[in-house]
Amino acid sequence: MTIPMTLQFLGASGTVTGSKYLISIGDRRVLVDAGLFQGEKAWREKNWEQFPVNPADLSDVLLTHAHADHSTYLPVLIRHGYAGKIWMTRGTAELAAIVLRDAGKIQESEAQQAAEGGYSKHNPPLPLYTQADAEATIKQFTIVEFDQDVDLGGGLKARWTRAGHILGSASINLWHGDSEVLVSGDLGRHDHPILKSRGTPPGARYVLCESTYGDREHPEPEGEEHEVFADAIRRTVERGGQVVVPAFAIDRTETVLRALTQMIRDERIPDIPVFVDSPMGLAALEVYSNTSLGELRDDIDVSDFRGIPRLKVLRSAGESKQLNRFRKPCVIVSSSGMAEGGRVLHHLARLLPDERNTVVLTGFQAEGTRGRQLEDGEPEVKINGRYVDVRAEIVREREFSVHGDAGDLLDWVAALDPRPEQLFVVHGEPDVAQIFADRVRADLGIPAVVAKYNEVVSLSPSGYRVIAEGDELDFDGITEARDSE
Repeated sequence: MTIPMTLQFLGASGTVTGSKYLISIGDRRVLVDAGLFQGEKAWREKNWEQFPVNPADLSDVLLTHAHADHSTYLPVLIRHGYAGKIWMTRGTAELAAIVLRDAGKIQESEAQQAAEGGYSKHNPPLPLYTQADAEATIKQFTIVEFDQDVDLGGGLKARWTRAGHILGSASINLWHGDSEVLVSGDLGRHDHPILKSRGTPPGARYVLCESTYGDREHPEPEGEEHEVFADAIRRTVERGGQVVVPAFAIDRTETVLRALTQMIRDERIPDIPVFVDSPMGLAALEVYSNTSLGELRDDIDVSDFRGIPRLKVLRSAGESKQLNRFRKPCVIVSSSGMAEGGRVLHHLARLLPDERNTVVLTGFQAEGTRGRQLEDGEPEVKINGRYVDVRAEIVREREFSVHGDAGDLLDWVAALDPRPEQLFVVHGEPDVAQIFADRVRADLGIPAVVAKYNEVVSLSPSGYRVIAEGDELDFDGITEARDSE
């Protein structure tokens, strides 16, 4: 007898972050991805809400990749009783351990800073979880290989297929009898600058597809590669300023360093110091340099992203603070990519008020993040409880994105065999997700709907139906909420 699946959208629905999909087969509960919400305060507050089922009742957690919006809710589950396996690829395990340790440290640090600075309404401010919770989570990692069926027991099977987004990233198929679902995870472009290209997973009756860039095509570079970045560096050096690059520690740091390496080799930019100021970024760089993982492209050598003559890595907080006294032109690569936390904040606080300096944004900036505020031209941003004037030049470099654009996503869906009977569009801002759903219907003739936060659907071989309506979040008063933080 077929036991129908039900699917509940607990994140990355109505927003780009907080990926969490709860799949139920009878009494069994499986969670695909466990990310924290980022951006708007209304979403971030949901990180503190009680999980809709007892974490101890989950049988398995499956991870598509290591990015924070897919992995950093895991310690919350562990803290509240989840004791099962967390399934992921080897590359994801290497990176997720780095991400979770950093997240636990940041949670504790931000709580302490809020207490010392008096800018929290909570007394005392507490971390969502601790470094000890992160370490306990890492002990539950279980490794899978790409393109192999994994028996999860009780008739449930899964398969991880290379997604080409970051090292270890995958799409995940789940099968139980005649019930089946495919979760895309974050999909890369056709050609990643460092990693092997994505594969094509087996098709499924029901498919969840991300839509981060579902409303646009990435521009083809005009002239030489990364000329926008190179030109920004040349302009900044001429006026005696510094360039700060808020870069995602996982993957983006490596691709930025590859571009800088090539531009210096080709003498397109001056040979100036390049500082990598991100403990997590440096740890991830070591993982990417591990050729035994077998994920680098055949035409890429480690020296292609570690070959900068004046590359300086800053490992300690003291070294990071010393950089504040360095006044000569340089490039500072520091996380986080959306300028939401980490060491990049003190660099931004110092550099933003000076018009000689430049901030280069290299990836998607979610609504409500400092990165989006900078991208939108806000005259000031709030950093550690204080407003900082924005006089520095802000540059958006779109060539660095390793998220698939609308064409990449459509190609991935079109290649699925068998053809999906229903597509659920997730992991996109509402307007973008709707545009992508419309394109899937128009271009591919596949039924597609935009998933709603908290919506529950039944996935049976005879069709799907909504059994619990999703929530429509009210974002009125966001500005006031931000001002009162």
